Amino acid sequence: MIRLLISAPASGSGKTMVTCALLKALSRRALAPCAFKCGPDYIDPMFHRAALGVESYNLDLFLSDEAQVRALFQRACQNHGAAVIEGAMGYYDGLGGVSARASAWHVAETLDVPVLLVLPAKGASLTLAATVRGLRDFRERSRLAAIVLNACSPALCAALAPALERETGIPVLGCLPRLNDVRVESRHLGLLTAREIDDLDARLTALSEAFEAHVDMARLLRIFDGPSPAAPVPEAPAPLRCRIAVARDEAFCFAYAETLDALTRRGAELVLFSPLHDAGLPAGIGGLYLPGGYPELYARALSENEAMRSAVRDAVRGGLPTVAECGGFLYLGETLSDGAGVLYPMAGVLPGCASDTGKLVRFGYATLCAERDSLLFRAGEQFPVHEFHHWDTTQNGDALRFEKPLSSRSSRGGYATATLYAAFPHLYFAGSPILAERFVAAAEEYGVQYGIM
Repeated sequence: MIRLLISAPASGSGKTMVTCALLKALSRRALAPCAFKCGPDYIDPMFHRAALGVESYNLDLFLSDEAQVRALFQRACQNHGAAVIEGAMGYYDGLGGVSARASAWHVAETLDVPVLLVLPAKGASLTLAATVRGLRDFRERSRLAAIVLNACSPALCAALAPALERETGIPVLGCLPRLNDVRVESRHLGLLTAREIDDLDARLTALSEAFEAHVDMARLLRIFDGPSPAAPVPEAPAPLRCRIAVARDEAFCFAYAETLDALTRRGAELVLFSPLHDAGLPAGIGGLYLPGGYPELYARALSENEAMRSAVRDAVRGGLPTVAECGGFLYLGETLSDGAGVLYPMAGVLPGCASDTGKLVRFGYATLCAERDSLLFRAGEQFPVHEFHHWDTTQNGDALRFEKPLSSRSSRGGYATATLYAAFPHLYFAGSPILAERFVAAAEEYGVQYGIM
């Protein structure tokens, strides 16, 4: 099986585009690749899905432990001939920027996979060898197995490759030239989402063709060929216990595939709906999941769908078990501003007016500390979470405490009742499966109470 992790010295090196190019190249060789992303990123997996037409999974060693990450990787690799993992940030960048824990290197170590280093060839030449040697020698097992030069002309690659190989001992497989026509723009949370780019497939195809033209694919396949991960222990399908409505459209697109899997593996049937386009919630549901996304970009359209806002408000106030993270949390508030600062009414379940702060408000991992029982948590429990947002609300809530790792900083926020979790931090049910079980159990109980199931 072809197995590799794609990393780089820093963010902005072109990992996502190289990953997508390689995924398409492997697909053309009938290797049926599967894809993964290190860390809590939602956007890059969308590009993997666009390149492959299949699911992409996150591998996060703060939100999950090592055994859970290995199990997830094993399950997802079944029936595939290749597995490509895209790293996050720089290769060793982990918790707080001062630890290698939860870094791309940590994932490579945990899964025992070799690494393809994406090295931008901009503003340096032989000095790149010093960069590579630093990465190679920073840990005893760096796992660096090969290099691809990015944004590099074939002529420069031909001149640099022998020197880099001589100085580092790591093979240079070729380059991906700069292709201005396939650039993807960014916004405050990262790249534009895949569905916002009309000609994305054509761009990714051009990228992949350039990759195959200038990278020694035969050598790549030899270097990264290895044993398949062990097959997971088979699981019997869970009996149907409830139906949970999951918001999925342009505004609500940040839901982990493995979080949804955690719910279905515990007996939930997931029913997708659109707060933008549908007139009401799906029938026969016992739970509601409002994930994150970009509701601020669609504030007017969400507001104009008064029937849906009313349906959500009545359902949540009526005790429908509900999980609302980040963008979903904003949707439950009183008002939400768009990028121009215009305020629009939202569902009105919770107090607070949300608007753009013009900066990153809170970023990164945290530990959620529960002080009383609620829908998902029990007093005294702790769970890993993460958050990343530029919009903030005047009423963040104060039901939960959030502690930053490797730091004495903490904050309060969120709403946690017997039927509701609503807050900026994102939960990760795959790493904390008890949360999935409690959500499903509450939805099942609601269904029984109201004769739905």
